[in-house]
Amino acid sequence: MEFESNLKPLVSRIDSRLDELLAPETESPELLHAAMRYSCLAPGKRLRPALVMMVAEACGGEPLRGLDFGCAIEMIHAFSLIHDDLPALDNDDLRRGRPTCHVKFGEAVAILAGDALFALAFETVAKADFEPATVVEVLKILAESVGTYGLVGGETIDILSEGSPVDEITLERIHDRKTAALIRVACEIGALVADGDRHALRLYGQDVGLAFQIADDILNETGTAESLGKAAGSDRERGKATYPALFGLDESRRKAEALVEEAVRTISTLPKPDALIQLAQFSIRRLR
Repeated sequence: MEFESNLKPLVSRIDSRLDELLAPETESPELLHAAMRYSCLAPGKRLRPALVMMVAEACGGEPLRGLDFGCAIEMIHAFSLIHDDLPALDNDDLRRGRPTCHVKFGEAVAILAGDALFALAFETVAKADFEPATVVEVLKILAESVGTYGLVGGETIDILSEGSPVDEITLERIHDRKTAALIRVACEIGALVADGDRHALRLYGQDVGLAFQIADDILNETGTAESLGKAAGSDRERGKATYPALFGLDESRRKAEALVEEAVRTISTLPKPDALIQLAQFSIRRLR
């Protein structure tokens, strides 16, 4: 597919920079650094850092200017997955087809690896080669996206809602904070880097982020462990709040498609919107 083909050079550049930013396994504490690298460099699409660069280019800017900011977001994403997989939360043994961090390195090292990746993310932003005002703004909006009104808050509501019926407002709040927040902030930072329309890109990121999560919910119901790289059907077994559980598969698909259509409309007037349109469409093409 054209989108995946266009994404490969970005992923290669992102992985190369992450490799530079992460401490080598040969440096003390070796096990901690090995766990950080194992999780952060695990095979993946790198959609969040790629989005920073794709948005910058779509706004007429230089995509590589956003590379370090994108890598910081990927570190936070990796931290969230490590902690999400822990026995106290989702207790998952597989992630991207490999043993989860706590299975491979033990719970204590996994927790510390997540903590260290979180810290390194903000260190990376603070050291980025931008005007101080830009760095401060990125630190602010990134911190907001992972705090109690972002990723961590969404995860908390998700955990506390397990096994209990939730309404549409609560479900959207969980997905908005747990998944859409990092995608939304990636888009906003990309716009900031290129002096683009931050409001429009936030809206685009919000819609695409929710579409991705709905698709993930559906695939957890309909996919296999082999195709997903993690346990299938686990959301239902744990009584997780998901779109299929509340609306059914067909209505969930319609909601995801409507979100993608709205996302495409939002950015259609940007100087170079094609890659962002393809990404939005990719978020639900996985369902076909």
